[in-house]
Amino acid sequence: MGVKTREDYQKLLKYSKEELTRLQALPLEDKVALSKVRIQEWYEYWQGKVSVSFSGGKDSTVLLHLVRSLYPEVPAIYADTGMELASVKEFIKSTPNVVRLKPEMNFRQVIDTYGWVFPSKNVAMYVSDARRGVPYAVMMFEGKHRDGSPSVFNRDRYARWKKLIDAPFKISEKCCHVMKEAPLDKYHKETGRKTYIGLLACESKRREEAWRKTGCNAFDSKKATSKPLSFWMEQDVLAYIKREGLKIADAYGEIVEEKGKLKTTGEHRTGCIFCLIGTHLTKPNRIQRLKEIEPAKYKYCIEQLGMDEVMTWLNIPH
Repeated sequence: MGVKTREDYQKLLKYSKEELTRLQALPLEDKVALSKVRIQEWYEYWQGKVSVSFSGGKDSTVLLHLVRSLYPEVPAIYADTGMELASVKEFIKSTPNVVRLKPEMNFRQVIDTYGWVFPSKNVAMYVSDARRGVPYAVMMFEGKHRDGSPSVFNRDRYARWKKLIDAPFKISEKCCHVMKEAPLDKYHKETGRKTYIGLLACESKRREEAWRKTGCNAFDSKKATSKPLSFWMEQDVLAYIKREGLKIADAYGEIVEEKGKLKTTGEHRTGCIFCLIGTHLTKPNRIQRLKEIEPAKYKYCIEQLGMDEVMTWLNIPH
């Protein structure tokens, strides 16, 4: 039987919010030790047939360092989307034992075929469904449950994005799957390796609930993955990099302390430079920063990819 309501979904969660909060409050040394236990469990369960999903970002850099501190031979797997900052690509090239994978479609083909991802993968997926007339998606943007009764959760999370259903451009969640997940899935199917991924539960509600459903090591999931850093916070990642003296991509700048917290003097996150997720939340946003860092790529996405029209309609500065 499928999951019909949010209450049904909550019953599938194995761990409580309180347990995650407790782990997130642990000191860094304890987090390092626990993450290494989860890394070891995964490695031994799959008899060493594992890999590390590596994007060149600071989270996956920390994960790769932790894994290779125990198992130096583990390969890093990089999905080369063509949407990385130049300094990130150079950093990846300088990292040993990295397997480079290419997606079957480039970004232009993805947005032409499936559309843009905004404001999140979750919302974009339901916008795509609602446009196809899928009843439950239509109800969500009306702030209702499947049966038509009022839903506070759907009202707060989805109803405010109802206007996207009528946007004059395509919207879907497919980009990340086509450009990153599909080539990685193909690699792991061909090699039999099971991957470590450097995702933090604190980054989104979706990632938090994924951890609460399986914990760090999802041995029995349809797509078996290990997320040993799930209970880390961004401050832990920065502190570990600083403590271990790890090299990170130049785009981040330096790690400094300001008002008792660590921060990077350059980019806060790297990721896909043309991605619109979260651009409505930050000032300056990713696209505005791209204009300063790599003007040629900014001009390409604004003029050639049609991002000017999209961001203008969304009323997002660019």
